[in-house]
Amino acid sequence: MDVVARAKTLQEVVRPRAREIEEARRFPADLARAMAEAGLFRLAVPRSLGGLETDPATMMRAVELVAEADASVGWCVMIGATSAVIAAYLPPEVAREIFHDPMTILGGVFAPLGRAVREGDHYRLSGRWPWASGSINCHWLMGGSAIVEDGKPRLLANGMIDNRLLVFPAAQAALIDSWFVAGLCGTGSGEMEVQELRVPVSRSVSIMAERPVERGPLYVFPVFGLLALGAGAVALGNARAAITDLVTLAGGKRPQGSNRTLAERPTAQAALAEAEAKLRGARAFFYEAIDTAWSRATAAGDISMEERALLRLAATHATRASAEVTRAVYDLGGGSSVHLASPLQRRFRDAHVATQHVMISPATLELAGRVLMGLPTDPTML
Repeated sequence: MDVVARAKTLQEVVRPRAREIEEARRFPADLARAMAEAGLFRLAVPRSLGGLETDPATMMRAVELVAEADASVGWCVMIGATSAVIAAYLPPEVAREIFHDPMTILGGVFAPLGRAVREGDHYRLSGRWPWASGSINCHWLMGGSAIVEDGKPRLLANGMIDNRLLVFPAAQAALIDSWFVAGLCGTGSGEMEVQELRVPVSRSVSIMAERPVERGPLYVFPVFGLLALGAGAVALGNARAAITDLVTLAGGKRPQGSNRTLAERPTAQAALAEAEAKLRGARAFFYEAIDTAWSRATAAGDISMEERALLRLAATHATRASAEVTRAVYDLGGGSSVHLASPLQRRFRDAHVATQHVMISPATLELAGRVLMGLPTDPTML
């Protein structure tokens, strides 16, 4: 299955609906089904479960192409694709229960905002999680949860909260429509909530303290690293589309008081060239870091601390450089950019909401910098 080719084909289905998706503030169900049929939610599911278990570069390229058509749809595909990596950590019989249907979509929130108390073979879970992107189309959801003992969160040996991802049917959660935002409007990233929900212990994993059951090289990649790369892929696709939109506009736009089109103005040509170089440079580093880590994972079965740090650095740089590119072409578009009918303003807003995700926040630069300085660094969040 050539998922990159399928993602490219789906661009023509998604692109004309961008305004509709933004106004609806959610990922349309028919598009979610189309993405599932194309295998985009099974990119990280093990082959032993009928998944694609693709390499990370292919996964990110598919996400990037969908985001080029619409960043909100790309974001939801990214969340579903990267979240499914937990299939490699679950007991095989539990993973089969969740992923036996090729149309299954799993999503949720990694942040440990739930509280789980163990009661025999179950956890009693309560929590409310924001940023539950694309949850309206999910069949299963997961919520990061602190394990509570004696009324307080249990800590790991490194002092961090013992955070487990608890997986439950989406029908058991309340979805709260609280997503009124500036960008990535169509992701429907409202809140999900459960109260006193009993979740089998077997449907929980710790991606920080446990090793995956599956041993393929994809599962050597850090889960947080894959999530950060997914955000970077969305940002790269969105920025590429912004440049394309600007070029289309520039061929026919005549700035006020000028006899030449925007495309014919030397200052616009230079600014566009700089934006193009910045985007290509960020993208080259992004895929170079992925390829280097993948080569190590396939050959040696592990990834070095420096390679993990470079993955996070490349993801953060791609996201932030892409936002700068969208800002540059938004400015070049002049007054035309401010109208809701112009895709440039949507691309600009989507880019700057994407930068706020914790996995590609400025703090990741400090984390990567510690590793590059040769200082002792806790690898948990890498």
